[in-house]
Amino acid sequence: MSTKSIMIVGVGGQGTLLASRLLGAALLSAGYDVKVSEVHGMSQRGGSVVTYVKYGDRVYSPIVQKGQADLILAFEQLEAARWLPFLKTDGTIIANTQKMDPMPVVTGAAVYPEGVLDAIRCTGVQLRAVDALSLAVEAGSTKAVNVVLIGVMAAHMDIDRAVWEQAIRDTVPQKFLDMNLKAFALGYENAG
Repeated sequence: MSTKSIMIVGVGGQGTLLASRLLGAALLSAGYDVKVSEVHGMSQRGGSVVTYVKYGDRVYSPIVQKGQADLILAFEQLEAARWLPFLKTDGTIIANTQKMDPMPVVTGAAVYPEGVLDAIRCTGVQLRAVDALSLAVEAGSTKAVNVVLIGVMAAHMDIDRAVWEQAIRDTVPQKFLDMNLKAFALGYENAG
């Protein structure tokens, strides 16, 4: 198969790095060559965080250039907009509807823009918006947004659901396992 590129984008503290580990584990279990590159940014201060994941028969570099991403998994609306130029013309964005104020908004120097997801839709890309925060709360924790979004993405990929669930079992600490399996199931079943 030709190489596919996925970007996982969000804000520090949202669990993008766990999401990339889950994605990498599932892809490896499905038999793909996988390369993952984590770019943290200002993750400790709520800054932008991006992870590049490439998979296929043979992958040489994890880096995704502008216009190359088949899929962008966005944990926050502004991050979806920020990374939009990296999406292929026929690519897909799966975006959490959650808004997290960046530092200029927190300090009062800026206002969070209205209609971010509508503006993305107007570009003509395929956008799947999901209220992952509500599903995470239903699963038992606001911190499960990442696994909800992995579930949404998994529902649109050609990898058996059991492979994803095993990746969660292999990656998530035992004390959080049931909650994360529930979060994955809620995302998977509400993928639209």
